[in-house]
Amino acid sequence: MKLEKIIAVRTSKTVFRDGDKCIKLFDQDHSKAKILSEAATHAKVEESGLNVPKVLEVTKAEGKWAIVYEFISGKTLDRLAGEAPEKADEYMERFVEAQLKINAAKAHSLEKLKDRLAESLFAADLPSATLYELHMRLESLPVGDRICHGDFAPSNLIVNGEDEDYIVDWSHAAQGVPAADAARTYLLFWLAGEIDGADRYLSLYCEKSGIAKAEIQKWIPLRAAERLAQGKAEEREFLLYWVNVVDYE
Repeated sequence: MKLEKIIAVRTSKTVFRDGDKCIKLFDQDHSKAKILSEAATHAKVEESGLNVPKVLEVTKAEGKWAIVYEFISGKTLDRLAGEAPEKADEYMERFVEAQLKINAAKAHSLEKLKDRLAESLFAADLPSATLYELHMRLESLPVGDRICHGDFAPSNLIVNGEDEDYIVDWSHAAQGVPAADAARTYLLFWLAGEIDGADRYLSLYCEKSGIAKAEIQKWIPLRAAERLAQGKAEEREFLLYWVNVVDYE
């Protein structure tokens, strides 16, 4: 295994390419349990029949844990959009269609999204009154049994040389309702500073899915609290705004 060609650097991990393999190498402080869980989650999604890279092995390299995947040669959708901004609408259509395919699939062995959200609320460092309101909101929402990517953004959609879509980065996947997944993606557009893109995405997702915008908006405070629990100080003020938004137009 050669760790020479870096293709991405993320918080707590570095991604390498070695021929037809993609190696995600985790930092020393990343727990073995979390890494094995991530590989298992990806494998469960793989079994659903969605177009995802195959998990090949979990191993150690340079004394650190690593997950080895099939390498998918191509360009991410955000890169394609940057190269051809005049195709923004076309790429947004493609992005939403890909998410609808994800949200139509099932993987019953995945963790329940509502269980994960309930756990994350306690780590979000919020006032007790806010926590109570969020828990009551979560209790009122449906469980669902569809695959939710949990981190779906244009950077996680790769278009290969045959013009096929592959979805990567399944570490946050769970089973729930599509509206919850759309709420997370909407927030990701905002966090990336793409406010117009967020609104275009939400309108198009609602149009193509038949889901009312209000149903997606019900999940936004919960997904914002979930993100807060990750402890990124630079995002806290922005996310607190969304946590405290109750009424929408």
